[in-house]
Amino acid sequence: MGSGALMAQKKSKNNNISYDEKLYDALKWRGIGPYRGGRSAAVTGVPGEPNLYYMGSTGGGVWRTKDGGGTWENISDGFFGGSIGAVSVAESDPNVIYVGGGEKTVRGNMSFGYGMWKSVNAGKTWENIGLKNSRHISRVRIHPKNPDILYVAVMGDIFKSSEERGVYKSADGGKSWKRVLFSNADAGAIDLILDPNNPRIMYASTWNVRRTPYSFSSGGPGSDLWKSTDSGETWEKLTANEGLPGGIWGISGVTVSPKNSNRVWAIIENDKGGVYRSDDAGKTWKKLNDDRSLRQRAWYYTRIYADTKDEDIVYVVNVNYHKSKDGGKTFTAANAPHGDHHDLWIAPEDNQRMIMADDGGAQVTFDGGENWSTYMNQNTAQFYRVTTDNHFPFRIYGAQQDNSTVRIAHRTTGSDIGEGDWEETAGSESAHLSVDPTNNNIVYGGSYDGFLTKYNHETEEIRAVNVWPDNPMGHGAEEMKYRFQWNFPIFFSPHQKNKLYTTSNHLHVSTDEGHTWKTISPDLTRNDPTKLGSSGGPITKDNTSVEYYCTIFAAVESPYEENVIWTGSDDGLIHITKNGGESWENVTPSIMPKWLMINSIDADPFTKGGAYVAGTMYKEGDYQPYLYKTKDYGKTWTKITNGIPAEHFTRVVRADPEKKGILYAGTETGMYISFDDGSSWKPFQLNLPIVPITDLTIKDNHLIAATQGRGFWLIDDLTVLHQLNEGVATKEQFLYQPKPSYRIGGRSRESKTSGTNMASGVMVHYYLKDTVATDTVNLTFSELSGKEIASFTTHPDKEKKENKLEIKPGGNQFIWDMRYPDAEGFEGMILWWASLNGPKALPGEYKVTLANNGVTQSQTFEILKDPRASATQENLKAQFDFMNEVIAKLTETNTAIKNIRKARTQIEDVLKKAELDTIQSYGKNILKEMKTVEEALYQTKNKSGQDPLNYPIRLNNKLGHLNSLTAMGDNPPTASAIEFKEEVTGRIDEQLNIWYAILKKDIPSFNNLVQQNKIDAVKLE
Repeated sequence: MGSGALMAQKKSKNNNISYDEKLYDALKWRGIGPYRGGRSAAVTGVPGEPNLYYMGSTGGGVWRTKDGGGTWENISDGFFGGSIGAVSVAESDPNVIYVGGGEKTVRGNMSFGYGMWKSVNAGKTWENIGLKNSRHISRVRIHPKNPDILYVAVMGDIFKSSEERGVYKSADGGKSWKRVLFSNADAGAIDLILDPNNPRIMYASTWNVRRTPYSFSSGGPGSDLWKSTDSGETWEKLTANEGLPGGIWGISGVTVSPKNSNRVWAIIENDKGGVYRSDDAGKTWKKLNDDRSLRQRAWYYTRIYADTKDEDIVYVVNVNYHKSKDGGKTFTAANAPHGDHHDLWIAPEDNQRMIMADDGGAQVTFDGGENWSTYMNQNTAQFYRVTTDNHFPFRIYGAQQDNSTVRIAHRTTGSDIGEGDWEETAGSESAHLSVDPTNNNIVYGGSYDGFLTKYNHETEEIRAVNVWPDNPMGHGAEEMKYRFQWNFPIFFSPHQKNKLYTTSNHLHVSTDEGHTWKTISPDLTRNDPTKLGSSGGPITKDNTSVEYYCTIFAAVESPYEENVIWTGSDDGLIHITKNGGESWENVTPSIMPKWLMINSIDADPFTKGGAYVAGTMYKEGDYQPYLYKTKDYGKTWTKITNGIPAEHFTRVVRADPEKKGILYAGTETGMYISFDDGSSWKPFQLNLPIVPITDLTIKDNHLIAATQGRGFWLIDDLTVLHQLNEGVATKEQFLYQPKPSYRIGGRSRESKTSGTNMASGVMVHYYLKDTVATDTVNLTFSELSGKEIASFTTHPDKEKKENKLEIKPGGNQFIWDMRYPDAEGFEGMILWWASLNGPKALPGEYKVTLANNGVTQSQTFEILKDPRASATQENLKAQFDFMNEVIAKLTETNTAIKNIRKARTQIEDVLKKAELDTIQSYGKNILKEMKTVEEALYQTKNKSGQDPLNYPIRLNNKLGHLNSLTAMGDNPPTASAIEFKEEVTGRIDEQLNIWYAILKKDIPSFNNLVQQNKIDAVKLE
């Protein structure tokens, strides 16, 4: 095989199958939103630039607004992504931006980051500058006069002890690093601030925090407050200074007043915690406020900010944000548009200009918080799971963290997917969702604490149908009758349409819409009492069910075998029943880590007893991918992770139901594909941003990804992958058979505030190995009879008005709009509400042909009727024929106008040269007659778009308007339309007949007269 050959790569030893991505790289991921911001914990503005701000999202990378929060754009795509913990712009050079990866808000679903990144051109390009194992960076501070000197607060690994923690300093712009503050291997730096008046002075806080799959702790050895007076080279611990609380410290935040460097505030998690203030630069302290609303759920908030203009104003962010005007003694609560606030930046020159980070993204204010920009323009939503319904077009369902559940159209008949194309549905922020298979308007959704609702979209009725309606809030899992995880499964049987399942540590089933529930399994977890205790502490407990452990975390009934049900627990057990729950078998792989969290199970579409499992160990500090498959009901298992990097841990694996051997895996860092049933994997990222993939589903050959930070993304045509084989891979060119396409409206346009729509039309994919040696590439659409409909070429003939075809080496995509040829137009034509567009092709079979360098290949495809349309095929045929007749007459009319104009120009040229009165008289008479015809056919006075309001439209506009009306919807022409067509075409024909008479009689006579006088005559093609 030549080195340049693109063919299936088969390793003889393992028989692995892979294909060069160029064969299918025209496939693109399409982000649909919803554009409702997800959590952010890092924001900044730029001094002196009132409309410029940056936001770090917790999963979706770095974003920028140049219009004060009106629109946002991602500026890290193509370089890095994932969770962002800190964003900082150099005061002395705003082109220099530093970003630290990994959020400070250490929720149960948090993601780590990818170290430190730097831009020296305001975000156009980025460079990784180290600290790759930092995992979570909470602050980046830059020297105000030197952009090469910076300090980074590194929290470190939240799931295990690590040495890469504390405060790091670089004096060369990130080329090298020095750790200047280290508390211990379990306590990293959480806050850091430079004295605005003296950057040699800085304050930092460190925090001992740890998450496990079943617990969370905030506080302990190493949680301290620190100060440096020598640019971070040495540090003094302030924790025991006069006035600060004794005992165990948890998280703390610190700030310095820019108006008074001696005034320092701290907010401290402690049994005697609250807001403390020092007026002697940290030597002594006084507690001013211990209001619980300022320090509730301390681990999630605990940040404090000094005003930039008034030393008595200080802010604390929490569920509300709080403002004090008396130095921290009393506070007034307020809210940015979303709430649950995490970061605040106040402009140094204008304390009314601020940007807030919260659970809804980022919002900007120019009036001190009286008004804020919206968060309904940010594509940073975090979704746990994804499912679909059977509506047309199908809708996508998921639960958005920190918001509500959503059902959103996967495509629309408009130009984008906006706020009007999605709505809230059943359940709440952490839900699995399941749609009644017999009624798309009835949805079941869960949430934490075992909350489960049934919602009817048609009637707007809601009903709580919890398996056991005991509210466990604040209690540990050991007190629960049933242990429901934060994100517990809910699903319908694919065989018995009224059978609804859900899981706690047991499997439950209802056949009466949740009115009654039957438990059909024993406890299918390890039920380890040492892992069922209350979460949180040692200062503040936090029991929301995120840390409830020993629960069923994934479950599925095989769509291919009734009563075969698989379950996977978050504590590492896999069970199967083959009889609908009457008996269960533990089939946990011996090769699997004991405490592996089973995150997804997918039944094998091609093998009875087959299944695929994805699990994670990242909450134990193990970031490896874990994927397994079985072909014999779990008797034997094979690990299938070859090709997935060591730290790309896997949350989900799905089998393509149409092509045996194709698997899709979603990891913390992106997408992977296998063409050989998991024996080998390769990236399937394409244009997808680097973002955690939380779930996948397949619907009608669309692959849909739920992400943790960028909403929902789709690939719209998996059939391209289904057609790959060794023969295709060795070809110089290949035309894939297009998937069936629905005859519906819709177009796609780019937007900063709404999702990308799927363009209407026939999606054609083709591969060209090389375009350098290519002469002309043609793509032609035709009826099966061979009648050509439309043709596109790389070298179009302008005279023939051929359409342009753009190509590139590798995969190409072309979307045919299904239209037959348009009517002829002419330059400068202005019409009012009229169309020259040809009709859409009728539902049925068609053919597309690719021609290149003498080689042609054809594929048939099908255009499908819109299933919502009431029109019959006969109705559509009547519309099609009627529009074609209108188009033909419009073409005839407009061609006549063009020829009249050509004739006029030539006659006028003749008259300029001819002096004979008979020629002058004859020519002017023809011009007058042609003018009368032209002005009857077209309003020649129209020179701009709204001129028709002043100058009445003429016959071609009226016929074009009829074309517009008839094209609306899928309907035959009305009786009035038919009658009007006869009338208007009759009037057009009257004028055309006059023109044809001029053309047949008068112009030849004029030419004879001219030629007798040896003057160039009128020539029309």
